[in-house]
Amino acid sequence: MTTFALTDHEITVNQIHRNLPPSSLYEHAIRYDKGASIAENGALVAYSGAKTGRSPKDKRVVRNPASEKDIWWGQVNIPLDAHTFALNRQRAIDYLNTRERLYCFDGFAGWDARYRVKVRVICERPYHALFMHTMLIRPTKDELASFGRPDFTIYNAGAFPANRLISGVGSTTSIDLSFEDRELVILGTEYAGEMKKGVFTAANYFAPTRGILSMHCSATAHKQTGRSSLLFGLSGTGKTTLSADPKRHLIGDDEHCWSDDGIFNIEGGCYAKAVNLTPENEPDIFQALRFGAVLENVVLEDDRTVDFADISITENTRGAYPIEFISNAKIPCLAGHPTDVIFLTCDAFGVLPPVSSLSPAHAMYHFIAGYTAKVAGTEVGITEPQATFSPCFGGPFLVWQPSRYAEMLAAKMKKHNTRVWLVNTGWSGGAHGVGKRISLKHTRAIIDAIHSGTLATAKTQRDPTFGFEVVTDCPNVPSEILIPRNAWADKSLYDATARKLAALFKENFTAYEPGASAEVKAAGPA
Repeated sequence: MTTFALTDHEITVNQIHRNLPPSSLYEHAIRYDKGASIAENGALVAYSGAKTGRSPKDKRVVRNPASEKDIWWGQVNIPLDAHTFALNRQRAIDYLNTRERLYCFDGFAGWDARYRVKVRVICERPYHALFMHTMLIRPTKDELASFGRPDFTIYNAGAFPANRLISGVGSTTSIDLSFEDRELVILGTEYAGEMKKGVFTAANYFAPTRGILSMHCSATAHKQTGRSSLLFGLSGTGKTTLSADPKRHLIGDDEHCWSDDGIFNIEGGCYAKAVNLTPENEPDIFQALRFGAVLENVVLEDDRTVDFADISITENTRGAYPIEFISNAKIPCLAGHPTDVIFLTCDAFGVLPPVSSLSPAHAMYHFIAGYTAKVAGTEVGITEPQATFSPCFGGPFLVWQPSRYAEMLAAKMKKHNTRVWLVNTGWSGGAHGVGKRISLKHTRAIIDAIHSGTLATAKTQRDPTFGFEVVTDCPNVPSEILIPRNAWADKSLYDATARKLAALFKENFTAYEPGASAEVKAAGPA
């Protein structure tokens, strides 16, 4: 038992275990965490219960006069009154005070010491403490001794339900964020990702107030020059996979900031999708899932090996590990200004080219659109590809209007002469069910050609529907797939599908037209 106290947070529990090392958290998890075990690869296996993914409809943001004019209110940021937040906060604290033992992890968000935020996590499950040990930046002993009061606090009482009869609470799950109190309260969900994304949402509010662009992207850096490259993309587009590039330094796989001095990772670890993980396709991630890592909601075989193909619990199986588990990670996770920004999309319609060069106006249009597509069969009732648009490739975590982030990105790219690319990791030769998924090998070759500068002078031709410049020649990529219409057997069907996708883009963009310039609006599909 430690003597650390949380009385400043109204916590009266005697056993407060602060910043335990992974070995101790393993011991505690096996003793006290429901269903926890150790996989043959050494990772801690834990289960999040009924919720195996985020609950975006249950996220609330306190409406406060100090910040309400800045916030993008709506389905992403649902308002909550301060009184209800106080009730939920007290409910969480009262529950935590009934526990025999609690876990506290103090760490940092942001590798640049000038901008880092001190984060405190208070939780009851060892698995959650280990998860945040991997995802935040771990302080040294001296930094921990002088940590002081945190800048941001998470009260994770996820095992206890919210009171759905309280005004403003929609279900037994409530994830409540107060920017003025700098606190996150979690009730009714034990999915660890809510803590990670709560920190990122807070960063998305506070960073722009300091002239810093917060971004939902992965980042790598050239090993000699230190210049970086950013990869934006929604879940399933390859953001994490493509950032694990042995030829470059890894800066991070998910959340970054762009300051006047360059970029820096917000996190101290990676949170990778584990479904169908193999050592052949993703060797860096596969080897990182070892002692000190957390495997979430996976299925173990009798010999305790992980069946990464088993999705009987959820398709959203995940692995969290410290970033230093990736051999080519650059520590500290900082790099120079980006030479390239890459927008990743998994186009299940099979319409978009494998790689296109974007003008500044096209870049802003596609950044605000944030397009990818769900494949048929992933949800009940989906029989054909379904377009998904998420502004700035991170809509669920934005706080300001999307145009605020887009304008900051445009200004930084212009200042640092950054090139912009749209890379399709989805289908070619037809939509899902007819065409084939663009191979990871070919996508990696495209990314290599971007980073080497080869594509900066490559031949291009204008796409008649979307208007951007399609790269027609790329080393180690078959030329027949670079122009998507040429890869379709039925050209008229391609034309019809392209028109359909263009119409979906235009319909989506109507919500953003009032704040967009004439040049950006003109960059939409014809």
